[in-house]
Order: sequence, then C-alpha cells, then structure tokens
Amino acid sequence: MGLIEALLEHVSIKKLSIALVGIGAFVMTINRIREHRRIKKLGNYGHSLPSRFPFALDFIYYGIRSTIAHKNMELWRDVFFSNSWTCEMRILNQRVAFTADPENIKAMLATQFHDFGKGEQFHREWAPFLGDSIFTTDGMQWHNSRQLIRPQFTRDRVSDLHCFEAHIQTLFRTMANGGPLEGENQVIDLDRADGRRMDIRDLFFRYTLDVATDFLLGSDVKSLTTPKQEFAEAFNEVQRVQNILARAYKLQPFIPKKSYYDGLKVMNRFVNHFIQRALRMSPEELAAHTKSDKDYTFLHELASFTRDPKVLRDQIVAVLLAGRDTTASALSWAIYELGRHPHAVARLRAEILETIGQDRLPTYDHLKNMPYLRAVLNETLRLYPSVPFNVRVALKDTTLPRGGGPDGSEPLPVLKDTPVGYSTLVMQRRPDLYPPVSEAFADPSIFSPERWAAWHPKPHDYIPFNAGPRICIGQQFALTEMGYTLCRIFQRFERVQSFMHEIDGGDPLLKSDIVLSPGQGVHVAFWEPKKEA
Repeated sequence: MGLIEALLEHVSIKKLSIALVGIGAFVMTINRIREHRRIKKLGNYGHSLPSRFPFALDFIYYGIRSTIAHKNMELWRDVFFSNSWTCEMRILNQRVAFTADPENIKAMLATQFHDFGKGEQFHREWAPFLGDSIFTTDGMQWHNSRQLIRPQFTRDRVSDLHCFEAHIQTLFRTMANGGPLEGENQVIDLDRADGRRMDIRDLFFRYTLDVATDFLLGSDVKSLTTPKQEFAEAFNEVQRVQNILARAYKLQPFIPKKSYYDGLKVMNRFVNHFIQRALRMSPEELAAHTKSDKDYTFLHELASFTRDPKVLRDQIVAVLLAGRDTTASALSWAIYELGRHPHAVARLRAEILETIGQDRLPTYDHLKNMPYLRAVLNETLRLYPSVPFNVRVALKDTTLPRGGGPDGSEPLPVLKDTPVGYSTLVMQRRPDLYPPVSEAFADPSIFSPERWAAWHPKPHDYIPFNAGPRICIGQQFALTEMGYTLCRIFQRFERVQSFMHEIDGGDPLLKSDIVLSPGQGVHVAFWEPKKEA
C-alpha cells in the first residue's frame, strides 16, 4: 500500500487515468494486429457492417429493441443481410459473423461439425436456465446427454399415442369454454365450441405443456384446467428475459433479472418435486417400470442411469422447453395459416376423413400415410421454423465455405471463439433458393402446402429441426403430436374462421422469445359440419 500511496502523491488521478487508457489502447491494438494476421492466414475478410457508435453500441440497442418489439426478422433480413447473405462486424471489440447461407449453415451443423459448437460463453449465459443439458454443452458432455435422452424417443415410444387423447378431450372442452377451465370438474356443453371465438394459441401452449409434463414426468400440470398456472407463467418469463440477455452481449449486467430468478425458483421447485419422488424409488423399483408400462416416464429412464438431481433437472427442463414450446408454436402457426386458406382446410379434412373416418382415433400408421397432412406441417415449419435464430461458436481457427472476399464467394475466416449467428427463418424465406413463381409453384412468401407435391428442397435449405449430429432428437414425437392434434380437430370441425386480419392486417407479429410464436395470438372460430335435418 505504501508504494501506491507514494505514487498517488506524485501522480494525479487524471494522469493515471490517461495512462491506463493508453495501456488499454496499446494492448487492444496489439491483439487486433495478432487477430488480423491470423485471419489473413486463413483468407480474406467478408462484408463488414459499419456501426455509428463505438463498439457497435447502436447494434446492441437495435438488437434489444427488435427483440422487445418482435422485429428480429426485419433486423436480420433488412440490416444484417441487406447486401450479402453473410456478413461480419465488431461488437464490443469482438468479431461476430451472421449468415443465412445454406452452405455455411451446412458446414457448421454437419460437414464441419467438430469445428463449431455452443462454446463456453453460451454455456455460461444459459446455465441458470438450461444448465448442463443437451442444448448448452459440447463434446463428450453433449454426447452423454444425447445418449441419456435417446431411449425416450424410440419408435415404440413415439408411436404410442395414448398420452395425447385424454388431453385432446380436455382441449375440446376448453374450446367450448372459449378458454381454460375453472377446474377439472367444470361442466361444459361441448356444442358451444361451434362458431365460438377463441385464442387457440393460448390453448395450444397449455395443451402441449400438459402433454409434455405428462409424457416426461408422469403427471401433467393441468394447465388447461387452471387459468393462472404458476409454472407456465414462470417458464414464459424466464424465456423472455433469457432472450433479451442473449442479445445484450457484455451489457447483460445492466439488464434487470429479478423476474428471471424468481421464475427459475418456481420452475426448479416444480421439477424438483418430481425428481425427489423418483429418487426415493430404489433401482429395483425403477427397473420394474418397463417401457410398456403406462407409468413409465422419461424421468424414470433418466433416474435409472443417474441419481444426480442436477443432471435430472437440467435434462428435464431442456426437453420440456423443446417439447412444449416448439410444438405449441407450430400448431398455432398451422391454424393461423389454415384460417386464411379455407381450400387447404377442405383438402386436409377430406384426407383425414378418407384415411381415418370421423370417429376412429388416428394411429401412427395413419399419420405416416397422409401426404397432405405432412405437406401442411412442412409448409408451416418452412415459413415459421420453431427456432428462428441460433448461434454456433468456432471451437478452433477455421473457415466457412462462403462469405469472404470482395464478392463473398471466398471462404470466410472464423477464428476460435468467434460467434456465428444464423437464421433459419430468414434462410427459408430467401426467394432465390426457390424455383420461379408459376401456376404450379406459389411465391415462397405464401403458405402453399401444394408446393410439396412436386418440390423437394435441398437438404440444408430446409432445416426446421436443425441438421447434422445435433438434429432434433424429438423430431418424430413433435410431428406425431402435431399430426394427431390436427387430425382430431378436423375430424370434428369442418372449417376455421380467422379474425386475425382485423388484428394484424395480414402481417403476423413474429414473436421470437427463443421459439417463434404468433405475437398477437391466433383468434379463430371453428365450425362443425351442418347437421342434416
């Protein structure tokens, strides 16, 4: 302390501050020179986005503002990709790249899989929410998580549809009520669903939460019969704040987080109740729950392999996020578009009635043999991929196939720890990736299931479930749940009346709190066939 005090006696605070700034600038300059040399060894820089404020503070502001206003697609499409489908910039002195080029996305997800991953920074940012789960880890830790989860999504498990039907019946009751029920025993006249206006998005999120918790934990949260569901509200709030934090970069300490941590407490308390109940079972009792038992759950499977409560909690929350939100959002978008395209509803219902009939329950084989149903789901996920924006981090010095050089045709150098943001939403709407518009092929911006009868996209031009080794492990479960739900709805109802044009003018609000959902709900009415006199 004596040396510091002596220095302060002879050096003013002003001079000391100038010296520290000078040292910082010198170190930054040396690091930039080293970085530049490493980049030039690999190739040439790509198209660079200029910022108006130091450290690209304006882009951080735009990112947070766009997230809050649900205008992320406009930011990426009209700003990031205004001149090139791959660009780079410096944010808080860190080089960052953005791409909507399928060749680059293919490289990150598949052909150069070991060059890119989630990275340590992503893991730190998401750890309070998703812990050490399959979505936040790399290498052997990721591999072990995937192997732990895989048995729950075998064909035998996915094709067992009994877990859906009870919740479908509750969904029908809430549709007749125009919203969630006031308890399981509320008496409902099912005929009141005919022509009743409702926000089906809210009901879908409740329905898929009940299905997911039932499937994963063996007991649902009864979201459809509980108007104010504490866990669901906490889950939504945590995602909302997490999305803002992800776009705040190093300014995260300035983002209010009280509601985030309060929500995590509610989530953890709920999940830990089931975990402790499973851990009280002996290995012999767990083994007794064979995979054919109705009581067998994802949690039983996990608890058979690990007794670590944190491992159980992290994997459950991650799969719950994937199982609930992605499916609910896709179903909501499907009804949003079907409400605007009555001819598609008529064709879909005709296929359902021809394949299944009006009274039988759909089977897994039924769902696999309905091409127009698959086309409706494919077209929905083409326009509205569940995870619209994502990121990978370079795990070593490498390159992407395109984006470097004056015209972007050269490989783009990507140094270790460089984040690369990519947008499935923007890429899957690129007009240049589609055949010319004709009588047989609708404009790519338009919902048209008919295009799938003769058009087959290149493998990495259409990736709603990701691609490569990290392709969504629950893809078939999600498609099965969505297909089953649409079949049951249109076995009963003949048409959908949309009220969305009076709300959004035909331009839907793309809310992207991690998962892409209709930002203003999906206000519709379902109509049953007219009964013959």
